[in-house]
Amino acid sequence: MESAIIRAACALGAGLCMGLGAIGPAIGEGNAVGKALEGMARQPESAGDLRTNMILGCAITESTGIYSLIVALLLLFLFK
Repeated sequence: MESAIIRAACALGAGLCMGLGAIGPAIGEGNAVGKALEGMARQPESAGDLRTNMILGCAITESTGIYSLIVALLLLFLFK
């Protein structure tokens, strides 16, 4: 009985971890891409620099989503 409760709590925690952990990167990447496109529309000659910085920023932002994925996988598979 206790094992079933622990498994259910781990599954619920993993779902919450991924749900809440995906909100931040999604908002951050959407904001970064939107602002970069705004800048490219205003100054097309700086599009290369903006694109490079945008991709680098999105990669760094995505790392928080990957951290939450790792925590969720640990919750699912470590506690059996």
